Amino acid sequence: MSSTTLFPTTTSSTVASATLTNLDDSAGFDNGLRGQFNAWFFAAFDRYIAHVSSAHKQAAFADLQRGDIVELGAGVGANFDFIAAGSRLVAIEPNLAMHSRLRDRAASRGVKIEVVTASAEQIPLPDNSVDDVICSLVLCTVDDQQAVLAEVQRILRPGGRFRFVEHVLAPQPSPRRLLQLGLHRSWKWLYEGCDLCRETASVIEGAGFDRVALSRTRMRHSIFVPVNSTIYGIATTAAGAPLLNNNQPRK
Repeated sequence: MSSTTLFPTTTSSTVASATLTNLDDSAGFDNGLRGQFNAWFFAAFDRYIAHVSSAHKQAAFADLQRGDIVELGAGVGANFDFIAAGSRLVAIEPNLAMHSRLRDRAASRGVKIEVVTASAEQIPLPDNSVDDVICSLVLCTVDDQQAVLAEVQRILRPGGRFRFVEHVLAPQPSPRRLLQLGLHRSWKWLYEGCDLCRETASVIEGAGFDRVALSRTRMRHSIFVPVNSTIYGIATTAAGAPLLNNNQPRK
């Protein structure tokens, strides 16, 4: 096990530094060909996924300021367009197949990155140590959503923001919901834990944030029908509550 001090300077008066542990690859996983397929898939379809989710991400991420940021499930760096150059990013990414593309993209965008192979249920950062936590299409894969959200609130500074874009179970009655139920097991295996049937909105709303601004919609004109039912928003800890960006997708 190794450790390093990240964020050696900080705007917080209560946190002088943040020390990361578990930076070795033993906390990660590698599913062989499945992992390689997913790393290729998300790199190959990066621009398309960015296009169909652009309005959702603009609403949740557009006012993200330069600062100390954690991204859960950073993948191949699909959200780096919203991270200001010079930001200090802790990328929680246990999938080892994603790491090389993730580091290359961070270097090309001028983002100072530390790739951490810990799970989102146990983030190796101190309390009150970051300004923003972001994630997109990630809470579908974690084992315990409530534990993840508790960790998010623990590491956020007062007034910190959790910014999310997630796919969820479609409402009923809905042909898309029937499709999700039918594909559930095979989809979860192929996409390394991606659960089509999560009720993530209610979990976020009940997680204990001071304020949750959440919208439910779908990705229009997307070929990925099973994941077209989505939520996006910003959840804020006590001592501040930003509104969603006005550039929101139409329902």
